[in-house]
Amino acid sequence: MARSGLTAERLVRAGAELADEVGFDEVTVSALARRFEVRPASLYWHLASSQELKTRIALLALEELADRAALALAGRAGRDALVALGDVYRDYAREHPGRYAAARFRLDPETAAASAGVRHAEMSRAILRAYDLAEPDQTHAVRLLGSVFNGYVTLESAGGFDHSTPDSQASWERIMDALDALLRHWPAPTGVPTGAPNVDTGDRPE
Repeated sequence: MARSGLTAERLVRAGAELADEVGFDEVTVSALARRFEVRPASLYWHLASSQELKTRIALLALEELADRAALALAGRAGRDALVALGDVYRDYAREHPGRYAAARFRLDPETAAASAGVRHAEMSRAILRAYDLAEPDQTHAVRLLGSVFNGYVTLESAGGFDHSTPDSQASWERIMDALDALLRHWPAPTGVPTGAPNVDTGDRPE
């Protein structure tokens, strides 16, 4: 029988807290059952597997991050918006390291398409409108922002900058300056002269 008081939502939130404490990789239905001092079978009334638990924690983390980002970006544009978005990811990783790791959990295409991950991409593209980037460069830039934010935050969280100078905050600020400058002066594709017209080389019917 399902234990009274336990619901899928309560278990997912407890799983998210557990991830922050011990690491997302260590979160399983069995570990969560020990937290509630019940048998794992009691939780399988609400969660089909540890995979489902991790997926739900990932969706929760993406939603929380998206909500924070939306608040931080309100009324901002250009560099201010760029920095605000980066700071949201960095601060969330500091406060919730396990949930931040969960936000990068691989989801199946259907689940990903229905998740708050879509909002993250939309907010990144909204920031890039101030830099007047057209496709496919806008997509390249979205991937660049994700790579820089996530890469820096992951290295920082692992202590990668603890034993060198200048401090991590100074580097973060300079990186934001560099990203802003790059986005304002986005390079043309290699081998294409600046200002050259786009040439359609695709096959077409005669």
